[in-house]
Amino acid sequence: MFDTLSSRLDKAFSSLRGKGRLSEADIDATAREIRVALLEADVALPAVRAFIIAVRERARSAEVSASLNPAQQVIKIVNEELIAILGGGTTTLRFAKTPPTVILLAGLQGTGKTTLAGKLGRWLKAQGHTPLLVAADLQRPNAVTQLQVVAGRAGVDVFAPEPGNGVGDPVTVARDAVEHARRRLHDVVVVDTAGRLGVDADMMRQAAAIRDVTAPDEILFVVDAMIGQDAVTTAQAFADGVGFSGVVLTKLDGDARGGAALSVSHLTGRPIMFASTGEALEDFDVFHPERMASRILGMGDVLTLIEQAEKAFEADQAEAMAAKMAASEFTLSDFLEQMLAVRKMGPIANLLGMLPGMGQMKEQLSQIDDRDVDRVVAIIRSMTPAERHDPRILQASRKARVARGSGVTVTEVNQLLDRFDEARKVMKQMAGGMGLPGGGQRSRAASNRKTSKKAKGASRKGNPAARAAQTQAQKAATEARRTGGPLGLPPGGLGDGGMPDMPDLSALMRGDGFPPSGQGRGGRR
Repeated sequence: MFDTLSSRLDKAFSSLRGKGRLSEADIDATAREIRVALLEADVALPAVRAFIIAVRERARSAEVSASLNPAQQVIKIVNEELIAILGGGTTTLRFAKTPPTVILLAGLQGTGKTTLAGKLGRWLKAQGHTPLLVAADLQRPNAVTQLQVVAGRAGVDVFAPEPGNGVGDPVTVARDAVEHARRRLHDVVVVDTAGRLGVDADMMRQAAAIRDVTAPDEILFVVDAMIGQDAVTTAQAFADGVGFSGVVLTKLDGDARGGAALSVSHLTGRPIMFASTGEALEDFDVFHPERMASRILGMGDVLTLIEQAEKAFEADQAEAMAAKMAASEFTLSDFLEQMLAVRKMGPIANLLGMLPGMGQMKEQLSQIDDRDVDRVVAIIRSMTPAERHDPRILQASRKARVARGSGVTVTEVNQLLDRFDEARKVMKQMAGGMGLPGGGQRSRAASNRKTSKKAKGASRKGNPAARAAQTQAQKAATEARRTGGPLGLPPGGLGDGGMPDMPDLSALMRGDGFPPSGQGRGGRR
């Protein structure tokens, strides 16, 4: 959704890279580029004005003018202002001191309230709660049936005493649902209300009546992130007519420009609490403004990636897999297990897009096809357990059988085996270097022997000049080890003395701070 905005912002920052100082012209040009980028993203004009004023004032401050790297400092300012416009910080649900906690969902028709009720119910259940979904949308055709189906998929209970399709009183249903939750010991009640194609008086009166009889602890306004600035108009109408305590953004996986996400929180003063990014029930999570700002600026979202990995990989399985990697016991069966776990985390392109720096590779990421992963899974599943354990027994006839069974060519089977063999070697080296069990000491010992042999072979130079230069280098290396290194650190590390004296980096940029010839950075001869 934010690809276009990210590209325009990156273009705005590119002109600042390499500059030692920022002039007024540089600041104005950058602010102008950012304003155009935000307007093209369909951000509401009042939000754009406030954002540009804040960025321009901070960019003109002494903090930036004396900065070593103005471009990075401006990016930092824009990142902080994006976090502020997105709500400032993560906001969580308020739960009632005496259960049940009542959560009212409000919004226009077509924003995904009913599906969101199932997603929220599934999320609450995973948090240890016992939610109850309430079918109070009795006007839209088959809304009650849809909620029942979604609740069944989410594994939560639903309260639907009326058939809907224009039959029943939603206010009575909502009031009875709270009493039903108390009797059945449900600690959270999620009320799905009716929507309209547009804001009208009947809709507001019904939502206000449900609010009055249920006394909700949270009223969540559900907004479609793809409708742009109109989401802000609708949100303000709901804030005046019913009131709400938080916003839920749906359809964040769409190809719209994302103006709603950058406008609704700033203009209504209500935080964005949750975000829905797909059709699946698991495509739902708490909204983190700092992570979204990081994505917009192409800096990745490592924390979300780690959280998704923790959900897909069990801790004990990860430890067992690491031990297998270190001991060269990692087999194709283990590789298959890893691939299936990665597939549970979502599309590969989305996962790679969360890594820092991958924002510069949008075209390459768009070419990644998850069917390639499925093809690898099919190849491995076409092998026997013995072949997965020891791929070396895969001769020509066996490879041909595997290729036929998986619907690929023998060449693709060979490519997979070659990549797996190289990957296993890299895994063993990485595991040994990190001190994992299974050969780390042997790897280091072998490395030390190679280094020792290389040093002995290099100590005999035929050229007298080369031999003298090498002797001088060896003396310098010995002195560096004795004194703590070329930077002049103390032999025992930093200790209590802190860092050694370093030259003024800003002076280095001016050209007058370089140390005299023959003197190191720490002032040693």
